[in-house]
Amino acid sequence: MTHKTQDSITRRRLVSASVVVGLGVSLALGGCGTRDEAPASTFVLLDGAKTTTAELKGKVTLVNFWATTCVSCVKEMPALVSTYNKYKGQGFETVAVAMSYDPPAWVLNFAQTRQLPFKVALDNTGEIARAWGDVKLTPTTYLVDKQGRIVKRFVGEPDLAALHQMIEKLLAQA
Repeated sequence: MTHKTQDSITRRRLVSASVVVGLGVSLALGGCGTRDEAPASTFVLLDGAKTTTAELKGKVTLVNFWATTCVSCVKEMPALVSTYNKYKGQGFETVAVAMSYDPPAWVLNFAQTRQLPFKVALDNTGEIARAWGDVKLTPTTYLVDKQGRIVKRFVGEPDLAALHQMIEKLLAQA
């Protein structure tokens, strides 16, 4: 085999591998639709109160898994606040679930200093993240309809315009 042929084969293998990796990443990181029932979960909020997925039925709910050390999570938080403020009076709820490795004092400080207006929960054991599809990447956000079914999962920051369109459509449904 000539050196030129070997280089050509190597380049094709690298391109093929890059395409496969790129497809895998885009499939793993893209939003995916589903109509699975949201897992039965109890969210322990920063003030010690609890709320459950059952109690959230009847509302369109955004469940956001995040961490104070996650740059993308911190960057998207103002958009989550504005989304919550825009739709809260129409039957919309947000639950921001801090990952188990996030120190509770950091989560509390973050929520207080940024005056987060929605429910902020601690997942001290990682049980909630496991129940919601073994969430490891943050931010991971789920949009849940009024019947308690997961409509969309976003890994990474969601497209805000598309998210708002989905929320409005879900809020308009009975």
